[in-house]
Amino acid sequence: MIAIEEALTDKVPSEALSYCVQLWVDFPFQFKLSRSRSSKLGDYRFDPRNGDHIVTVNTDLNPYQFLVTFVHEVAHRKVHRSRSGQKPHGPEWKQTFQNLMLPLLRPDVFPDDILRVLARHMKNPKASTAADPMLLRVISNYDLEKYAGPTLAEISVGDEFVFRKRAFKKLQAKRTRALCLDLGNQRKYLIPMLVQVEVLG
Repeated sequence: MIAIEEALTDKVPSEALSYCVQLWVDFPFQFKLSRSRSSKLGDYRFDPRNGDHIVTVNTDLNPYQFLVTFVHEVAHRKVHRSRSGQKPHGPEWKQTFQNLMLPLLRPDVFPDDILRVLARHMKNPKASTAADPMLLRVISNYDLEKYAGPTLAEISVGDEFVFRKRAFKKLQAKRTRALCLDLGNQRKYLIPMLVQVEVLG
């Protein structure tokens, strides 16, 4: 228990720490902090070879994003045993995520601006925060490091932008990625909604 508590201290709001530790007690798993990943904020995996449940969360998230992501992945852990044939973010996962988040929807855990948007988000939670531009915007206001540009999720379809020194046009928004046209080679790519971009024009 000490290891999980140490790993989560300063990562989640202090008022949520004991609750997060209790989730680990109730649904045991290996917990790992991950380097920043542009494609996802967290991950849940089950290793059938040894029966290990593994939850990872990006280490560079602000405490509110970290908490939502942590509970999101624990919800996957909880529904794993009955998930065969079900969609990863289907009705059972949504219900579980809602139930696990409900005790945390309090003003002593989340600032008021996040709480209002998050409460609305939790009525029908999406596969990721990035799929809810309003929640992504308000929760990103608390990032420890501010980036110069918006995320791909925050710009409109049709906007042109620079990502990794290449110019693109956003064609279509999907769940966690956007279909984009490389203006140089005219090829289409799926780019994660979470990446920071520089808008052209």
